[in-house]
Parts: sequence; structure tokens; C-alpha cells
Amino acid sequence: MTTSAWSSKLASRVRLTDLLVLLWVVFGTQIGWVGLDRTARGFSGSRGDIAVSYTIVSFVIVAAWMIALELFDTRSPRVLGLGTQEYRAVADSAVRLFGLVAIVAFLFKIDIGRGYILIAFPLGVLVLVFSRWMWRQWLGVMRRRGEYSSRVLLVGSEASVTVIAREFARMPEAGYRVAGACVPGSGGDHLPGTRIPVEYGVEHALAVMRDFGADTVVITSADELGPDQVRRLSWGLIPGAEHLVVAPSLIDIGGPRIHTRPVAGLPLMHVETPRFEGRKLVAKRIFDLIISFAIVVMLSPLLAVLAICVKATSPGPVFYRQVRVGLKGRPFTMLKFRSMSDGADAHLAALLARDGTDTKPLFKVQNDPRVTSIGSVLRKYSLDELPQLFNVLHGSMSLVGPRPQRSAEVELYDHAAGRRLFVQPGMTGLWQVSGRSTLSWEESVRLDLYYVENWSITGDLTILVRTFRAVILPGRSAI
Repeated sequence: MTTSAWSSKLASRVRLTDLLVLLWVVFGTQIGWVGLDRTARGFSGSRGDIAVSYTIVSFVIVAAWMIALELFDTRSPRVLGLGTQEYRAVADSAVRLFGLVAIVAFLFKIDIGRGYILIAFPLGVLVLVFSRWMWRQWLGVMRRRGEYSSRVLLVGSEASVTVIAREFARMPEAGYRVAGACVPGSGGDHLPGTRIPVEYGVEHALAVMRDFGADTVVITSADELGPDQVRRLSWGLIPGAEHLVVAPSLIDIGGPRIHTRPVAGLPLMHVETPRFEGRKLVAKRIFDLIISFAIVVMLSPLLAVLAICVKATSPGPVFYRQVRVGLKGRPFTMLKFRSMSDGADAHLAALLARDGTDTKPLFKVQNDPRVTSIGSVLRKYSLDELPQLFNVLHGSMSLVGPRPQRSAEVELYDHAAGRRLFVQPGMTGLWQVSGRSTLSWEESVRLDLYYVENWSITGDLTILVRTFRAVILPGRSAI
């Protein structure tokens, strides 16, 4: 199935569910708030007052909302299934429509019930986002099977093609299946270290794309193709059926930091440098205080029960205190429920040497004999981490951020890993919700650095939701 075929099919299905959601929310709000037979009164000038049925108002709002979702490009294959742009577009369309309804009601003096509007719009956004999330789960499953994806030809240097191919393979949910590669020079039939077929000679990329049955060309580096070649390649594509994608030499840069500005026919890409101070940090601190305090209040009975279980099942203190390295390399004392036998730190060096990992900053010892019976349960479901909520309230940690490590591990950092210390360490982070103990140190650093460079409140909320899911269903990655 070509990209145009599956994207049209998917958009039609999403459009249908959007319509059903809006009909249910808007008319449900009308029935629950004002009933079916109420009218909204308006002023029509010299003719005096007019009455408009709420049912007509609801139909108009649903129709206008469907148009707004279309205008804000919320059903484009570029946004469906991955990232936050889809959710932001859904919310933006609702906010703009809400403002338009308010302006029209004011200008024509239409007396629409405030409760009807104030319930329908926020509830509509929530249910629409949930509906899109459900579609995203289904689409992720289908794309892991190889369906509903664009077949792409990678064009560029062998090194850049290999990097992009690896990233596409790591995230099949993005919807790009590599059909082949086109690189300069000569060599074997497959890209080194992969099963991806390769053709040599980037000047024939268009013909190669069609030979491989691909519908999208992804240019992975600019050195091999000059501006004229890229332009001729784009001219040769069939509009609407074949597509051109240019992958810039930027890795792990978040979308909101990238802005394209056309200058004299050149699409210049501006990349904002990350900022580690100012209003965003204040907002993050307020967010941490509100959420952590609410969690402590809600989970206080559970915290008491866990403390009793730890004390009753093994000798030693309830809390485990350890000095970790925090923001800008400053040490602080991190709290956890004790999940190991008392004095377990004395055996750490020997266990790391046993595993052959004493020269790498790792997070957990495999098959750790120091873990107590209740400790294994606490660690599997991350319940031992709950006392760190008090670290968040104190200000030495954040809810989301790179995991704080011991000073001996920080001493093993290279320059890149040292950037983890530019933000407040967190209770959870990207690597915790992306594989936990199954990830290598290099993969963990890469995820943490992506967070450091691109963090946002919206991103923190997403990670917290994914953390909750990882805690409920820990799988084999939790030890």
C-alpha cells in the first residue's frame, strides 16, 4: 500500500472517530446541561430578539470543530502516530474555535449557556486526545508489523545512511521502512552490517527508488548531492504519490528548538541553544512542588505500610540514605526505602568486579544477592523510590530528569555525559521509560542528553505518564 493510499485511509478513519467523539461530547453536554428543547436568545437589530435552538448551535459547533481539525492539519500522516505535534494541533484548534464562538456570541448578543461552553470544549479536547492516543497505539502495532509505513530509499554517504537506517529500525512507530540505499562509490550488495540492499551512484536515485518499490526519498547527507541534483530529483517525483525528505545533520535535537526561515530562496534552519535558567525553571519548580505534594498526600497510607514492611522483614533502618551528585556537581543525600541488607554498600565493589562492570558507570548489579525479600518487590515496581518525593519537595531533585549517580560513577563521565549535570536530577527520566536495566550505558546517556537539551513541561508530563505505565507493567526490564 502506497503512502498516499494508507494515509488517506487512516485520515478517513480518524475523521470518523473525531466526528463520533464531537457528537457525543457536544450533544451529551447539551442534554446534561440545558436539555434538548432549550433555545439560545440573540439580538438581530431592528427585528428584535431571535431564538436559536441549542440543537442547531450544537450542530454548528460540531461542524465548525471538524473544519478546525482539518485546517490545523491534525490528520496529516506527518503528525499521526508520533510526537506531540498532533496533540498540540488538536488543542490549538479547540482554543481558536472557542475564541471564535465567544466573539460571535458577543457580537450578535447570543445568550449561550456558559456552562455548556465551558464543559463542552475542555471535555471535547480530552476525549479527542484520548481517541488519538488509542489510534496511536493501534498504529504503532501495525507499523511494527510493517504496515501503514512509507517505503523509503536512503540517499547519501554510507556513514550517514547507516545512522539513519539504524534510527528508523529502532523506531518503527515513526512509519519509515527502509527499502534500500543509494550511496556513492562501489561495494557489495548490502549496506555493511545490515540486510539493506544498496545501489551505487546517487545520480540515479530516482530510478533506484522506483526499482525498490519505494515512495519516499530520504537524503541523509548533502555532500553527495548538489543543490541542482536535489532540485532535479524533487522535480522528477510524482506529486502526491512520491515524497522527498531531507534529514539534517542534527541528532537528538527536539522539534520546538528548530525553526526554518527562508532567506533568498535558502531554507535556513535556526537551532535554539538550550537554556538552563529563567522562567522555564521557575515553572518546572512550581510543577514539581504541586505534583509531588499531591502524590505524597495521596500515597501517605501506602508509604506507612511500606515502611512497616521494610522494618519488619529485615534488621536495619527503614530508609536508605546515599550521597549522590546533583545539579552542577553538588552532592546531596538521596532517600529510598531500604531494599537491601544493612551495610550492603561494603560489597558493591566486589560485585561490580564480579560482573566486569567496575570501569563503567552502571545503575544496578545483575542478580544482586544483597536484595531482601521485600526489597525485590519494591525494586520491581519502583516503590523503593517513593521517598525521593521528599527530595523533590526539598529541591535537591526534580520529578523528571537524569538519574543521579554516585561520585565514583560521575568520575568516569566523559565530556558528553557531564552535561547530565546541567539540570536537576530526577526520580524518573527518559531512560527509565525506554528500557530501564536493558539499556547500555551509552544508550542511557544518549537519552538523558536528549532530555537535557530539549526538556519541557509537556515532555515531563509525557514521561510521568509513561513512568506510571512502566511501574504498573514493569516487564523484564525491571530488576
